[in-house]
Amino acid sequence: MLLVMTDDLARTNRLIQDLDAVEQMQLWDFYEDIHLFFKPRTILVDVAHLDSAAVSRLRSTLSEVRGPEVPLLLITLANTARAEALARVIGASETFSGTVPPNQGWERAVQIYHQEGASPRIQARRLAAEARQFLVEAFFSGDTITPAVATTGSDLIARAVRESGIRHWVFAVQRFDNATHQHCLLVAGLAAAFATNLGFGTLESYRLTKAALLHDVGKTQIPLSVLNKPSFLTPAEMTVMRTHAIKGYDMLKYDDFPQETLAVVRSHHELLDGSGYPDGLKEDEIPDLVRLTTICDIFGALIERRVYKDPMPAEKAYGILERMTGRLDMDLVRVFKPLATAIA
Repeated sequence: MLLVMTDDLARTNRLIQDLDAVEQMQLWDFYEDIHLFFKPRTILVDVAHLDSAAVSRLRSTLSEVRGPEVPLLLITLANTARAEALARVIGASETFSGTVPPNQGWERAVQIYHQEGASPRIQARRLAAEARQFLVEAFFSGDTITPAVATTGSDLIARAVRESGIRHWVFAVQRFDNATHQHCLLVAGLAAAFATNLGFGTLESYRLTKAALLHDVGKTQIPLSVLNKPSFLTPAEMTVMRTHAIKGYDMLKYDDFPQETLAVVRSHHELLDGSGYPDGLKEDEIPDLVRLTTICDIFGALIERRVYKDPMPAEKAYGILERMTGRLDMDLVRVFKPLATAIA
């Protein structure tokens, strides 16, 4: 969190009107009692009138809210010599006096904020937005989906999960309002992290992530009235929705995609007891890559946010996987557990 101390809320609000790069920010009226909602990662003091009483109050407050090594930036209207003296008294990391445009102090505060522990979350949001734009342009534009296109998306998601961690990736993707975009990116990210838990090498991880990214590509052929319906589907609509598995397979089968990828696209709703669709496959008829993707697919659907439901807690979602004995590969479900725990 970026904590901003100010003696003029109106002035400070004008300065931050265009400041959308900080995920969590709390403004504090310097002369009111403070109630922190988050632990500050960076503190910015934007107080125009720092007399001796104000400095004393500031030092007392900082002793309560400023943790070790938390950067403190001071913006003051005082002249340079006085600003430097104030900085020493309060232990400021950097000072911006009245001779420097105050927006430079804000820009520096944001820069430091991004460097002080918030970067994985910010990075996840940036990469998730980039991945979503990729989906729109590559999967939902009507253009042909090629192996090269799928590779680009898989590499982007694998890098995002590697750099920001699966927890930050999940939280970033859960913010999307389009359920299909959310689901595709969520399942692909879970698959990338699952591959790591399984100890997969680079090639195996790539295969799983790519297959998971493509698993619901057939939904691009489903009518939007069904795909984006803001409530539960009727039986007739569910029948239409279930055609996405075969539609996706038919979309990709002539474009040099490997058979293992095509199997995931067609069979990710198959279950070991034969109760799945579209072909009612059983046991050994379901390849390992499909089994892995199915676990990610079910878990992803449970923890997703939809118009008609809140996201299910990861612990509860994993409990549902555990109760699917006979339908899911329980050895793989057990390996998935640390991933679910990391998201909780």
